[in-house]
Amino acid sequence: MLAGKLYTLEQEQSAGETGTYQVLWNAAHPVFEGHFPGRPVVPGVCMMQTIQELLERLLQKKVLLKKASQMKFLNMIDPTANPKVEIGVQYKLQDGEIKVTASLKYEALTFMKFQGTFVEA
Repeated sequence: MLAGKLYTLEQEQSAGETGTYQVLWNAAHPVFEGHFPGRPVVPGVCMMQTIQELLERLLQKKVLLKKASQMKFLNMIDPTANPKVEIGVQYKLQDGEIKVTASLKYEALTFMKFQGTFVEA
């Protein structure tokens, strides 16, 4: 949905229940014309969708968000100032659900932390 448009996957490492991804935001994407003109910021809903897409890539199946237990936006992502972001996704299968922990960061700067539950679509 957003891959290849809002962001490009530049690097990927996965092992078991963990994936680490380097993404490059497309600062020319039309979403930034409205969010916000002259001061672009990656919308939180787009960060969440990116986590879901990378989880689906890791699992090789479609998922739906059931519950967001914790979603913390700690710093804004300006795609012109921070075009590259590392996204870490970890999951655990438990009672037919997918328990997920994820973070978006660049070096020491953390943009978002997430904990929640997904189910198979």
